[in-house]
Amino acid sequence: MKGLISTFVFLLTGLQIWAQQGENITIYTITNQQVEPASRILEHPKIIDSVKATAVKDYPLLFFQAETKILLDTIEAATVETSEKLSKLYPFYVKAGIGSVVMPLGEIYYTSDRSRNMHYGAHVKHLSSFGDIKDRSKTIYAPAQYDRTAANAYFRHNERNGQFKLDANYNNNGFHYYGIPDSSISPDSIAQRFHLMKGAAEYVWLRGDSARLNLSFQADYQHFLTLPTDSTKVWRSKEDNFAFKTRGWYNYKNEHFYADLGVRYNSYKRGILDSVYTIGDTGFVVNNTIIDFKPGVWTQALSDRLKVELGVTITTDVSAAGADFFVYPNAEFKYAMFNNIFIPYIGLRGGLKQNTLQGLTQVNPFIRTNIALRNEHNPYDIYGGFKGSLSKTLSFNVGVHFLHIENKAFFVTDTLGIYDNYLTVTYDTLNQTTFEGSLTYQAGEKLKIDVMGRYNLYQLYHNAYAWNLPVLQFTARGAYNLYDKFYAQIDANIETGRKALVGSDALNVQLVEDQYYVDLGAIVDVNLGLEYRYTPRVSLFLQANNLAAQRYNRWYSYPVQPIQVMGGITARF
Repeated sequence: MKGLISTFVFLLTGLQIWAQQGENITIYTITNQQVEPASRILEHPKIIDSVKATAVKDYPLLFFQAETKILLDTIEAATVETSEKLSKLYPFYVKAGIGSVVMPLGEIYYTSDRSRNMHYGAHVKHLSSFGDIKDRSKTIYAPAQYDRTAANAYFRHNERNGQFKLDANYNNNGFHYYGIPDSSISPDSIAQRFHLMKGAAEYVWLRGDSARLNLSFQADYQHFLTLPTDSTKVWRSKEDNFAFKTRGWYNYKNEHFYADLGVRYNSYKRGILDSVYTIGDTGFVVNNTIIDFKPGVWTQALSDRLKVELGVTITTDVSAAGADFFVYPNAEFKYAMFNNIFIPYIGLRGGLKQNTLQGLTQVNPFIRTNIALRNEHNPYDIYGGFKGSLSKTLSFNVGVHFLHIENKAFFVTDTLGIYDNYLTVTYDTLNQTTFEGSLTYQAGEKLKIDVMGRYNLYQLYHNAYAWNLPVLQFTARGAYNLYDKFYAQIDANIETGRKALVGSDALNVQLVEDQYYVDLGAIVDVNLGLEYRYTPRVSLFLQANNLAAQRYNRWYSYPVQPIQVMGGITARF
């Protein structure tokens, strides 16, 4: 390559010498020549077309929602092929019967037909007795006739997001303080009558099962009126009780949150204020208000085997003596083992019970109507045990309770009167331990048996015994259905260990810690009911009470009738 370049230069030089062999011309000049700096072309090579493309216009982004139409296919209602038809509903049900010692019975029910949103009805019942009562020595007691009339009406309306309930009740109970072994006493001198009017309204606002706040509002009112044993109606006792309660609850995942807010008001009046009617009977007005706030939560864990409730009840008790403030626990733990066959549980409860005249007369109607009222303070009730199922038809429950109650009401004989036929109320602090167990057997709708036993231990601060309360209790119930034609029901109740506080002149009296008492003996009460359904609309019934024919004393000096048999007919139309 170098040789080729040298040859090329040599030839050019030779040509120049040959061309300038003539006249020689020499040119001299002065110049300022600058070499432009080199620059790199950065553009890529491209083809330049003579025809240019039209520019594409750029539009801003616009939101456009096309109308969507959804067409649903019509689905026909499912049909169930069956030979059975819905049983016809009859709006009226009547029951009438007559019993031994002249005991007429009458009941009538009315209910609405099937409805998706509305249900209403009414019920009236009357039972009376015109017989005498004797003790174990066949001594006839003072007139013991009684009559009981009850009526109630109800209305229910269900909406998509709510339920409305309305109830109204009226009770008229006339009886005698017959606890005197003397049949010559005038019935009017020991007569008493209770009137009770009750009304309740409730609305439940259901917004959803989960992640929704649901509310309920409930209001109750009752008016209780007693008649005196003479014509002086001014000295009747009356009571007005009002209660309002609202509840809110919220479900989220495994938690159930709730909060209750309630007000209980009771006004108890007797006769003329600060006036004396008889010895130990002075007119008074007693008002009491209780405000409760109860928040809490239910939760589940470990695949819903563990269930826990934690809460508290904050209560304010307002009376003429001032205001008292209480805080009660509310806790419970359950754990299901072996696929719910064995469930141990433990809990702690407490609360304030508002004692009323009407509530105490429901337990014992033979008390005076000028008693003092104190609210029952239960700081704690500790309970525990286990329950479960031994088979598909057999279940059980075994438990124990430890409770402490202040101002527990006990019924004792009023020794201020001429006769010991009135009872009154005394209050004491009670520690109670209860061991209980129950067993239930159910074979479909044909046979069902319940057995329950309870053993109680009592300790009081100022009284030797828990008056009229049993130490041992045993209850058994059974129901049998034979071919949907014959029905039999039996129940038995046994109570032992009851004692009554009495005066020093009582028969078979005993003395302990300066208190006179008598043993009330055992209660053995067995009742049997039989029914024969002649048709689905007509049936015959036979009811026998106190089959053991025991003239036991339910209260001191108040024996019961030894045996009562009642028969009658029922009809639907």
